[in-house]
Amino acid sequence: MNESSDELHPLQWSSYPTLADVLPAIDDAFDQNPTSTVPIPTSKDVVLLLIDGLGATLLDDHAGVAPTLTATRAATIRAGFPATTATSITSLMAGAPCGSHGIIGYSFRTERDETRGPKRRTLNALRWTFNTSVGRSALGLYVPERIQPGTGLLAEMAARDVEVSYVMPAAYRGSGFSRAAFRVAGTYLAAQTPAEILAGVGEALAPSTPRHRLIYAYWPDLDAAGHLFGPGSPQWVKTLGVVDRLVADIASELPRDATLVVTGDHGMIQADNRIDIDTTDEMLKGVEAVAGEMRVRQVYTRPGARDDVYTFWTDILGDDAFVVPREQVIDEQWFGAEVTDVVAERIGDLVAVARGNTIITRTRTDPTPEVNMPGHHGAWTTAEQLVPVSVQSGH
Repeated sequence: MNESSDELHPLQWSSYPTLADVLPAIDDAFDQNPTSTVPIPTSKDVVLLLIDGLGATLLDDHAGVAPTLTATRAATIRAGFPATTATSITSLMAGAPCGSHGIIGYSFRTERDETRGPKRRTLNALRWTFNTSVGRSALGLYVPERIQPGTGLLAEMAARDVEVSYVMPAAYRGSGFSRAAFRVAGTYLAAQTPAEILAGVGEALAPSTPRHRLIYAYWPDLDAAGHLFGPGSPQWVKTLGVVDRLVADIASELPRDATLVVTGDHGMIQADNRIDIDTTDEMLKGVEAVAGEMRVRQVYTRPGARDDVYTFWTDILGDDAFVVPREQVIDEQWFGAEVTDVVAERIGDLVAVARGNTIITRTRTDPTPEVNMPGHHGAWTTAEQLVPVSVQSGH
């Protein structure tokens, strides 16, 4: 029995704020009306630093390596479902869960016809490519502003004269995913290393202005270390130490009326049980397409085949995964309290959520480096779902 006390069932999710609550809390802090949901004090300027892969349980396990993050932790929140970068960042910027904004995972179909007939294509939202992270660019067919048509809270704040700056790697500027998630041009300050992030944040805060400022900074290396070497590996621990020093350095240079908010987009687990869809009898019978990440699979079935596919998948996966029909997923609010009709069509006829340390792979379809990675995320465990919120004010 692959049962874990570390699982957070959807019926438990309402007890946690999510990443979708962070930007509303910042907006309230600008309005001198701080909320207790995500405790951010009244501020003129806010630096929002997102550390990709910074999970709360991993931080707990390595608190001694990250004294600044540990000492300044103000809350523990839930990433949202699925716990994956494309969904989490869009939820963070929209101030809404993915049932509203539509970026429902690492990859998904955009509409029903896209997985039927000869096309059988899905969208990899993070890379904005067809089917996999190494597929052809999908920008020509899938316009980001149509796939994610809502402008979201960040755009509303910008319309109210909040200055928005981004401190991120240059490669993300103007990408399909960035266009879908952020929806505000802002000022872009390219930064790849911690030193460049520190300099970029300082540059964004330097000019005197009566306007509120939101500086969004992002660093991907902790996630990369977890994927490549495993969460908690020596390489991961070393990178966490770099993150903590970056946080301390930014905080030390904050103006008096500015606040630093640090969070993650998901945590991570170490996979040790691989079930391969492509080489397991019956798993692709009646299936049009499989999308998502290896911890959460969206399964799109042929007309009339869903019940048989459900039987195949539940029999084969057993206690290694929950396999749930779309209607139950929506009823239990996995993707948020509101799921638009457009978004509902993107959800798999079945959704398979891996349990324990299982991943559901596709060795003939997914890029080999992704299949072989030790670190994965997306599902229900506390290690994947819970992320810290660290808050520091300037002096």
